[in-house]
Amino acid sequence: MSADAAAQHATALSRATLSELAVPVPTYDRDALRVGIVHIGVGGFHRAHQAMYLDRLFTEGRDHEWALCGVGVLEADRAMGEVMHRQDDLYTLVLKHADGSREPRVIGSMVEYLVAPDDPEAVLDRMTDPATRIVSLTVTEGGYHVNTATGEFDPSEASVAHDLARAADTLPQSAFGYLVEALRRRRSAGTAPFTVMSCDNIAGNGDVAHRMITAFARLRDDEAGDDLAAWIEAEVPFPNSMVDRITPRTTDDDRRELAERFGVDDGWPVVCEPFTQWVLEDRFVSGRPAFEEVGVQVVADVEPYELMKLRLLNASHQAIAYLGYLAGFRYAHEVCADDEFVRFVRGYMDSEATPTLLPVPGVDLDDYKATLVSRFANPEIRDTLARLAAESSDRIPPWLVPVIRQNLRDGGQIERSALIVAAWARYAEGVDEHGEPIEVVDTGRAEDRTAAARRYPDEPLAFLEDRSLFGDLVDDDRFTDAYRRHLDRLHGDGARAALQAVLAGS
Repeated sequence: MSADAAAQHATALSRATLSELAVPVPTYDRDALRVGIVHIGVGGFHRAHQAMYLDRLFTEGRDHEWALCGVGVLEADRAMGEVMHRQDDLYTLVLKHADGSREPRVIGSMVEYLVAPDDPEAVLDRMTDPATRIVSLTVTEGGYHVNTATGEFDPSEASVAHDLARAADTLPQSAFGYLVEALRRRRSAGTAPFTVMSCDNIAGNGDVAHRMITAFARLRDDEAGDDLAAWIEAEVPFPNSMVDRITPRTTDDDRRELAERFGVDDGWPVVCEPFTQWVLEDRFVSGRPAFEEVGVQVVADVEPYELMKLRLLNASHQAIAYLGYLAGFRYAHEVCADDEFVRFVRGYMDSEATPTLLPVPGVDLDDYKATLVSRFANPEIRDTLARLAAESSDRIPPWLVPVIRQNLRDGGQIERSALIVAAWARYAEGVDEHGEPIEVVDTGRAEDRTAAARRYPDEPLAFLEDRSLFGDLVDDDRFTDAYRRHLDRLHGDGARAALQAVLAGS
């Protein structure tokens, strides 16, 4: 049965039908909720994570002044807007347990969704409302406009360039444009600023948001003769956070299963693993929800937790993505059912990533690493290797390259990391070991990466020569020797043989 056919026999999710559903629904009065957080970039992860924690809080009768207004700044966000409007901003979150059981729940913490291109002033009105005290972000790694070569702000993206060049009476298009314009209006009105809370999967996400947004504001100041950047620098907090929950893309199969098994017709449910973690720096200007009451670790310093997650979980995802795909797998759980791949990934975690970590208060690292492998192996999540391998140019430099650098500096092990980088190069060629095409997804960069990778064997280091990604790794003989050896084996013998050679120590 198709998803559409299944939906015909299910109850369409809306405020009016909540009492008819046989799944848990909000027990709190949504009419009593008041928007206190505007969230830019409403995707699956936000709805499985931050919105879920707020739903927990409201269920406990707490902090009803911190409801969510979602904002989509892209033309493509209209699709989400249409579904959210039709469903009164409700959606179903479905936990997929490894034993095949499902745990659905309707989430009600979002009470408004705005599509910025359709009504920019409505978005700015919501962001300048004194009741809005936090603006949060999940705009992906690339949404912070960091030049990976210099670490500085890159103003070249079209909507950002528009916002920097726009006249005073035109409205913004980019997330940064909305943030800075809203802060300008708040300052002019004498309204306290909001906290900018990044929930993206990047190291020092709050610090990065701070630097890039103030750099954007500084360029606007040059045009407007304003001192807004200095005010943001002094008055607006940007807390760091570490976020974690594997949340694959919603599929028609997910919609159909929700309709068939639970009788819920939801146009855009979210599916995710049971595990969730959020470590948040306690730095806010005008208060915050009592996140610590619903499982969030509110701490003074996020960095140890952040490095643990980025270098163990995220870099390990890259380890299984390229090698696994080249070896013929298509899902993360398939790779983690293979003992050789599990030994390789655990060897990377133990011998290369862990020595670069800071002490992590309250965390047993051996238990954490074992949990990671079991999470990757959950067959119900069906996380695709293609998803894990997407946007590699935004992922390998912050997640894996720092591990390589530190181990080179300290005389540590690099063989597994070098193979991961070589496997990325081999994957980026866009053709697998059987001559079948690979769809390489690396926004704005895929063609350049593919062109460099295909210069093998005439120029075996061509891929590594991109200093915007790898810095000076190409100048380090120890690393390039390992990289070339692995790349040769990937081409000559294949991914499985290359992995086995590392496991054998050759």
